[in-house]
Amino acid sequence: MTKSSDFIPLEFNRQDEESMLRESLEFYQLMSRRRTIREFSQQNVPQAVLENALKAAGTAPSGANMQPWHFVVVQDAAVKKRIREAAEIEERELYEHRASDEWLQALSPLGTDANKPFLEVAPVLIAIFLKKFTVDDSGKKHKNYYTAESVGIATGVLISALHKSGLGTLTHTPSPMKFLGEILQRPAYERPYLLLVCGYPADDVMVPNIKRRSLHEICTFI
Repeated sequence: MTKSSDFIPLEFNRQDEESMLRESLEFYQLMSRRRTIREFSQQNVPQAVLENALKAAGTAPSGANMQPWHFVVVQDAAVKKRIREAAEIEERELYEHRASDEWLQALSPLGTDANKPFLEVAPVLIAIFLKKFTVDDSGKKHKNYYTAESVGIATGVLISALHKSGLGTLTHTPSPMKFLGEILQRPAYERPYLLLVCGYPADDVMVPNIKRRSLHEICTFI
């Protein structure tokens, strides 16, 4: 946690409108090619690439600058296997008992089911935790604010950074996710938020032919 009452000059380079338009269009086109994948190569991911993406995620804005997130990068095969086994227990319960017919119908075009082999195949799992409190070096707890919003923004930055680096991702949210905190030995004041699967796409991977809503459907200018 970094807090300071000091102020420093803003590092900001104003661009002309032509450059702004070019940069915004290039970023949109980059992100428009981002797709969730479920088939991963087992090729290892460069550690420095992961570290840079995580540092980028750590720049996200947060309530009172409390930075209420913690990322656990899992690359150990035995730990990934335990996570898969625990996740599939919850997924089977979801598909067989908890999910409504409407929910299952919505999932049907995506071809998903309770089996999650990517949790073992992908070289990297990034478990994202939401910190209800931050504990300082003296052991004192400090309440965090706007935690869901802050961690959600950091997750979006992380996904974008990994995509720009040439990696594929999958957001996985088995419910409940208490097993993640237990397997990864995280403190009770950290809540599992999301499991991000990361790696290179498998050869000839196929993705659902989905469409994004147009600008006028998702935005109103007043």
